Amino acid sequence: MGMFSWLHRSSRSGSSGPSGGSGKGARGKVADDLAEWASRRRGVEVYVEPKTAVTGTSVVLVAHDGEFTRRRISSPKAAQKFAHAHELPIYDAMIVGYPQRMRDYSRRQTILRERAQRAALDDQH
Repeated sequence: MGMFSWLHRSSRSGSSGPSGGSGKGARGKVADDLAEWASRRRGVEVYVEPKTAVTGTSVVLVAHDGEFTRRRISSPKAAQKFAHAHELPIYDAMIVGYPQRMRDYSRRQTILRERAQRAALDDQH
């Protein structure tokens, strides 16, 4: 199976845009939110997560520093169209995995939250 061969399967819904809900309005809102998020960051890449028994198809946008956002979308084809429309590189998360910078970012955020909690406790005493 090629890197994007599963992207060429047709979606059952037939919709062509990212979707976090039902209807064109929800698809447009998610697409707009993702486009705004990507426009405010540099080095953004798109990672497509396939539909599972528990969740629908989703995309993860990852910035240069590892900051990321995840949204449900209507189909892998919608992710591909979004990425191409915004000139963003796109990857199949099941094949290439996620970038290390994403895990590093999550760890940094955890450390910062823990420090803030400790500081708040110290201020109370």
